[in-house]
Amino acid sequence: MSQPAGGARAAFLRGITRNVVALGIVSFLTDISSELLVYVIPLFLANVLAASPSVIGLIEGVAESASAFLKLASGALSDRFRRRKLLVGTGYATSVAAKALYLLASSWPVVLGARLGDRVGKGIRTAPRDALIADSTPPEARGRAFGLHRALDTLGAVVGVALAAVVVGALQGDNGLLGEGTFRALVLLALVPGIAALVAIAIGVRDVRPASVAAPAPVEASPGSSPVASRPGLRDRVGAFPAPFWLFIGASAMFTLGNSSDAFLALRSQALGIAVRDLLLMVIAFNLANALVAWPVGALSDRVGRRGLIALAWGIYAASYLGFALAGSAAPVAFLWILYGTYYGVNEAVGRALVADLARPDLRATAYGILNSVTGLAILPASVVAGLLWDRVGQAAPFWFGAACALAAVALLWFVRPVGRERERQSAEG
Repeated sequence: MSQPAGGARAAFLRGITRNVVALGIVSFLTDISSELLVYVIPLFLANVLAASPSVIGLIEGVAESASAFLKLASGALSDRFRRRKLLVGTGYATSVAAKALYLLASSWPVVLGARLGDRVGKGIRTAPRDALIADSTPPEARGRAFGLHRALDTLGAVVGVALAAVVVGALQGDNGLLGEGTFRALVLLALVPGIAALVAIAIGVRDVRPASVAAPAPVEASPGSSPVASRPGLRDRVGAFPAPFWLFIGASAMFTLGNSSDAFLALRSQALGIAVRDLLLMVIAFNLANALVAWPVGALSDRVGRRGLIALAWGIYAASYLGFALAGSAAPVAFLWILYGTYYGVNEAVGRALVADLARPDLRATAYGILNSVTGLAILPASVVAGLLWDRVGQAAPFWFGAACALAAVALLWFVRPVGRERERQSAEG
């Protein structure tokens, strides 16, 4: 009886390396820190600082989009100099420092500054971190590696939101509005795991040079030019990606136009009658669904392919947003949060693995930078439009718009035709 269990465990762990585990622990700790705050920040803005949904949408959109170019630049620098750990550590440290600004927030511009600093840190670290996971993993195990990382990341979110629920329950019970003192206490608590994540990076993460990396073809230098000048620049790197990669980027951009900040899910839930503590309990269920789905679906994508699973994820997203648009009471809100978590679990691991399939090893961080930059830039109009729709049309309008964009993105995804599995592997190996 123990043999099948051991075999299944070995199948899930095959190809998982030290760096994957270490970066998973870093994300686990960081998500504890982030999720203590992320769903109460819009409530702090609305309940304490009296900011309108349009202002909240502007803050979320600017904060996410401001990091977009950093993601591309950080990815390109990481590929050029192979110093992924340094950029990863710098990004996480920037986010920790930015969280301390919330302790000083007495108006929404200060919150904007803190959110901006946090997202700048994310912009610095994301592409090098994902590339380091891909570098540390054999091609046939990428889905498992990204799935495990996503599962640990989301488990940290579960712990973070659970701690937030405990603090909120202890300080203000089932009060429907967030108190200022409760928010300050959450900020202080969030700094502890954030600092622990920096220690985990220093101890556990190592730069690696994957054995599969082939030296990129040299660019012919003109007589008298220096060796540095003959290196391929960012424009040359961008031109080296295949058509399926760019089609996937386009479909992702369309999807993101309707993927406004989760702040609107929190505001919509509160408007339907959900108290702050109960909202956080629902977010725990959302993260549990995310964590339970991510690893096995990532492993499944190694066997059945990625595109169909990404289309499934975007379809689930559309269904959850339609549910939030149609909801007339608090009754379906918990189920909709779980459905939304299922979308997250499928999309994150499989999408990142597909990017690794479509990019050469020496261009992986640039590929992640391109994806993150394009989607990051799309988040600004997405969140601004969502805020304006909420204010001028109605609370359900942003969710109708998001569902429509997701379904349009599924249609575009049909045209993404990845090469066969063997050719994918050869392309990824250079």
